[in-house]
Amino acid sequence: MDTTIRTHTSKRHRIMPRLRFDYLWRILWGVHNRPGIVPVSLLYAVLTAIGFVYLYPLLFMAITSFKSPEDLLNPMVQWVPTQLYLGNYIKAWRVLDYLEALRATILVSIAPTTLQVVVCALIGYGLARYRLWGKSLLFVLIFATFVIPPQNTVIPQMLNYRYLNLLGNGLALLIPAALGQGFKSAIFILIFYQNFLSLPKALEEAARLDGASDLGIFWRIALPGATPAFIVSFVFSVVWYWNETYLTTVFLEGGIQTLPMQLAKFTQAYENLYPSGMVNMFDRLNEAVKMSGTFLTILPLLILYFILQRWFVESIERSGLAGE
Repeated sequence: MDTTIRTHTSKRHRIMPRLRFDYLWRILWGVHNRPGIVPVSLLYAVLTAIGFVYLYPLLFMAITSFKSPEDLLNPMVQWVPTQLYLGNYIKAWRVLDYLEALRATILVSIAPTTLQVVVCALIGYGLARYRLWGKSLLFVLIFATFVIPPQNTVIPQMLNYRYLNLLGNGLALLIPAALGQGFKSAIFILIFYQNFLSLPKALEEAARLDGASDLGIFWRIALPGATPAFIVSFVFSVVWYWNETYLTTVFLEGGIQTLPMQLAKFTQAYENLYPSGMVNMFDRLNEAVKMSGTFLTILPLLILYFILQRWFVESIERSGLAGE
């Protein structure tokens, strides 16, 4: 009996370290669908590194914009300014003529975007739900409008707009958007096409049996399910219209000055407002003032993104679109 007890005791001593090792292994590396500490730590480390790469320029710009001239000249001040200096923003506000430029930018971006999104939804619905002769050719032409650089077609467009007396007029942006030829409209048409293509035909057939018209089906059945496509298209369209300076300058002939346009000539405008021979060294153009002007230019877009962030991310996941 003593031999049996000793045998069980020795087996127990051999099994216990193995169980402890298995338990430790599961905690560190996980089991089945439960990740362990090591994979989770590596994942968060990679995500933190990627996030820092994307956020570093924004953090550097924001911190530099609050630096006073003394902090800029002090090599010891890197990430934490000695004071919260708002003078850079006051100068950038004046140089950009911010309120007037912001009003013009909103007009140039929001109005064409609204028309573009609505028209692209109609075109995408028509291509997805109706049989059309030459649909393949239409897709090729739509895709060509996105592939061909706008610099190759700007001269014919400008000549046509001049013939129609549209140059220098906001209609030069509104009319193409209303006809499905706004900035990068092909992308939004394809987004809506893919969205409406997944609409069950049973819903459409049931609505027709209830006496719904084509417009009623589009309004009551198709549109509620296209919310992700609308949000994605609206956000991207606003950003592209907001940042577009080349085509906007050509079509509007400099009659409207948006924030990106004002930022492009920021140095010249600052020198005109603060002549170098008439101001002290602290009022001369420096890196902090430039960063303040840049931050003021992108601030409305950041606010728009933070407001629509939750719906935008969900829409990206549901629409399957990879953002640019």
